[in-house]
Amino acid sequence: MSEILLDVRGLEKHFPITKGLFRRTVGLVKAVDGVDFQVRKGETLGLVGESGCGKTTVGLSLLHLIQPSAGDIRIHVNDTWQTVNNETIKDLRREMQIIFQDPYSSLDPRMRVRDIVAEPLRAHGMRNRRERYERVEQLLEAVGLGSHHMTRFPHEFSGGQRQRIGIARALALNPSLVVCDEPVSALDVSIQAQVLNLLEDLQAEFGLTYLFVAHDLSVVQHISDRVAVMYLGRIVEMADVDDLFAEPLHPYTEALLSAIPDPDPDTVQQQIVLEGDVPSPADPPSGCHFHPRCPYAAEICRREDPQLKVIGEGGHYAACHRAEELNLVGVSVMDSD
Repeated sequence: MSEILLDVRGLEKHFPITKGLFRRTVGLVKAVDGVDFQVRKGETLGLVGESGCGKTTVGLSLLHLIQPSAGDIRIHVNDTWQTVNNETIKDLRREMQIIFQDPYSSLDPRMRVRDIVAEPLRAHGMRNRRERYERVEQLLEAVGLGSHHMTRFPHEFSGGQRQRIGIARALALNPSLVVCDEPVSALDVSIQAQVLNLLEDLQAEFGLTYLFVAHDLSVVQHISDRVAVMYLGRIVEMADVDDLFAEPLHPYTEALLSAIPDPDPDTVQQQIVLEGDVPSPADPPSGCHFHPRCPYAAEICRREDPQLKVIGEGGHYAACHRAEELNLVGVSVMDSD
């Protein structure tokens, strides 16, 4: 767990705002605005935040499915560090794969399952059809399907089964890192549990490393080893899952945690309702981006932009000027059993 697999420094993705007949650039939407993090080999790093915070854009930028505006992305494979860029991404896609959010639109409705799962194998040089289909059969069995599903089309499957097909496709090339882009958010709750358990079993069996993008904190708490919280294109807090849930250091994290439903109907929750709307990433506030909605904001929060830094011991990072003086409320840590 101590070996670093992925190292991301200064990742940015800015979308231009154009205007007029000649599409002149008049501004930038800073969807991802200077993100730094590392993912350790064999762990699951949860990436959370409300809709529009940039978490999916981070995952897509890592794989160059959208072109990052700036930043350094490196992955440790074959005992060497390799930089992920336009020249290396085709080969490195063997090591970096993605499970998409929507199991309906991510599968070609005109292709049979065997060809959907075999497509990465064919694209990366496995020319023998029999070998490809033998590998597909192994992958389908690994995700809980069978050889009799190989000749069917996507419309013949339920949402949970379609997501299993997407997982099999992501594992076809034996990747080291899998970006899970909200892989259970489109599924029923009972099916969510099955897919999450499958992801955990596959991680143990194949030694996978996950970047798990989600907005459901209960799911993140269940599957993650560490959690990074994003707000308006930046990571504002990052820590081991137990530490972050029990003792948050950033007011935004505290507000997110207060919104987790409690299964006990007799429990009276004190939910924190943030005032105002999320600022536009095209015109972020000065200083701390969260200060217009923060109940603890001070004058320094309006003037100076806080940097993500270690607070205390244990690798707990926070980007908050008052992180060491606030006593924020977390939630009870869920029993792993």
